[in-house]
Amino acid sequence: MPSGAAASVAACAAVLRKAVDVYLDHLTVERALAENTLASYRRDLDRYVEWLAAGGFTDLADVGARDIAGHVAALRAGDEEHPALSASSAARAASAVRGLHRFLLLEGLAPTDPSRDVKPPSLPKRLPKALDVDQVSRLLATAADAGPLGLRDQALLEFLYGTGARISEAVGIAVDDLDLTGTHGMVLLRGKGGRTRLVPMGSYARTALDAYLVRARPTLVANGTGVPTVFLNARGGALSRQSAWTILRKAATRAGLPVDGPHGVSPHTLRHSFATHLLDGGADIRVVQELLGHASVTTTQVYTLVTVDKLREVYATAHPRAR
Repeated sequence: MPSGAAASVAACAAVLRKAVDVYLDHLTVERALAENTLASYRRDLDRYVEWLAAGGFTDLADVGARDIAGHVAALRAGDEEHPALSASSAARAASAVRGLHRFLLLEGLAPTDPSRDVKPPSLPKRLPKALDVDQVSRLLATAADAGPLGLRDQALLEFLYGTGARISEAVGIAVDDLDLTGTHGMVLLRGKGGRTRLVPMGSYARTALDAYLVRARPTLVANGTGVPTVFLNARGGALSRQSAWTILRKAATRAGLPVDGPHGVSPHTLRHSFATHLLDGGADIRVVQELLGHASVTTTQVYTLVTVDKLREVYATAHPRAR
């Protein structure tokens, strides 16, 4: 691209980014989105702005539905500087664009919302990966170790399966968020969008946490500066999500479970298993929604597809007239 044309595109992009920055400030202040979520929005909208600027746009109010659809198609196709995005990644980017235009309309910065008539890429229906109860038992048994880090790992894995917490929620809990009185105990979890929820823990999780807090955590605290988070690393600092994922991955390997490929154990596996086993046991989907911290029950309903598949499998193998 000639230098003059490049300068023109950069100037257009700079004008468009002013509106994007206002929207991102809104997400930061009004909706209190997590830093990682905001970073994703910024990346997606930066690419959108660059695409519009290359087309000569200087005002988002001039963008039409056809322009947005063209951007989504360009994301799927890729170019010399960007690889083609999967349907899920393109849908995420399209969601960021829709949010931007909806905001501009509500704030009176644009006369219409052109994204309203743009359909995002259709996604293949993927069922959550869930372990069966025996596999979960094998996974949890591998972490049993008398040392401080072994007790921590045992408590972490029991906690993840016993509460259905996201790994980011688990590594973020503080000691004051735990109530270990009674048979099961409770924990205050801080989820997406700053939403909090109280979740009960099973007796196994409570026992493992109690053992870790009494016999292991004081040793780890002595190595650090006294951070309030429950799960600590060997230096006494807060355990990171990456380290928690490594703990889970190593436990899965020891249990003989896959860690790579589409059926590998992932950071969300114990959460998926938690939800699926509750529904298999007869729990109401609204209760599971509350325990998982889903804003909408439609997000939770994907787990019912897992249990329906299990019903079909049991029926096919047990009923004399099934085949």
